[in-house]
Amino acid sequence: MNTKTLKFKVETLRTISSPYKKVLNSDEVLETVYFLIVNMKELPGNIPLDVNPREPKMSTNVARRIKDAVTEPEYDFHINNRGIVIAAKSLYFNTSESEVTIDIGDQSDENDKCSYGILDGGHTYTAIMGKRNEIPSDIEKYVRVEVITNVQNITRLSDARNTSAQVSDIALFNLDDNFDYIKNAIAGQVYASEVAYKDNENKPINISEFLRLLYAFDIEKYPNDSAAPTQSYSGKAQVFKRYKVAFNTNFYKALTKQLPKLVSLYDIIEKELSDKYCQYKHALGTANPRFGSVRGIESIDKGTRTQFLHTQSNYSVSTGYIYPIFGAFRSLLKYDEEKEETYWVFDPVEIWNEIGVDIVQNTFETSSNPQLAGKDKQLWLSNYRIVETQSLRKLLKNQKNI
Repeated sequence: MNTKTLKFKVETLRTISSPYKKVLNSDEVLETVYFLIVNMKELPGNIPLDVNPREPKMSTNVARRIKDAVTEPEYDFHINNRGIVIAAKSLYFNTSESEVTIDIGDQSDENDKCSYGILDGGHTYTAIMGKRNEIPSDIEKYVRVEVITNVQNITRLSDARNTSAQVSDIALFNLDDNFDYIKNAIAGQVYASEVAYKDNENKPINISEFLRLLYAFDIEKYPNDSAAPTQSYSGKAQVFKRYKVAFNTNFYKALTKQLPKLVSLYDIIEKELSDKYCQYKHALGTANPRFGSVRGIESIDKGTRTQFLHTQSNYSVSTGYIYPIFGAFRSLLKYDEEKEETYWVFDPVEIWNEIGVDIVQNTFETSSNPQLAGKDKQLWLSNYRIVETQSLRKLLKNQKNI
């Protein structure tokens, strides 16, 4: 593993631990927030920005004002500017040297690359890197840096911190009719009119949800059980970046046509997950399984509806449990390059009906924390192998019957 660390001196450091340590399992690692005041000249010049949902655009008026603020002879930059937010694995503070060492993971690993680095404040960081050598020699300039370790849900944090009123990259992408393949694929479906393609559009399904479904079945990028598309759960920015690059390729065009099937599969898993859970618990001898008491599951007396097809359900289920199950069925999807078509070795709903209890058991016995489950590469891969094994059994059985 090629672990990358950032080491630099700080002027001030304050730590805030998660208050939930008092109410959740004491052995669970939760978020810790570190507030730093850093001299701009001490800031490392190689902090990755891949986790940030948008690339810094330094030609805007806002960016130009930040660059000007870096070099102006004032002492309030660290107060006026929102600063830089870094998602990290860990932070160590050497008190004798007033120096921090921040672990931002293995940047050659896609999961770490899209989970650790500058989450917010990319414009501020880029402005400082480009202009700090022009700071007047008679003053020191400082910037606020917030480091958050053990982030449970990088997508929620990213969405919360990047709240600029600037038009989103996805909305701009839509202006060029680049979602037409998706619109054509779902035309005639009951949810086709419920999709929001623009910012602040008052519709229940954001287009990014379809991009996540496609990413989970991207068999060109994830063709086997050597890697898993965990970013479909935890990395909305990475999912969009992939779609932006691949949407016009023959493979992605073919994959997009499968959206109605993917939506149907997702809906069935979301609706039936509670039944499969109770079945496996009964098999283990639990007389009265309490699915609604599982962390990340909400029992709703008046009932609720599934995300896409609005099927009636008694439970609201965290996507952290659904995606490692849903994504396992990509082992059934194949791509015929000659015909430029995707096809299923077996109907994924048929396989779900056959081994759904096994895959649900594997999921909940691996993790009872949905935010950790959704990012757990080994869980994704073991679920994938359960589906793949069942597929191989059926193929062998079919061959014997010939």
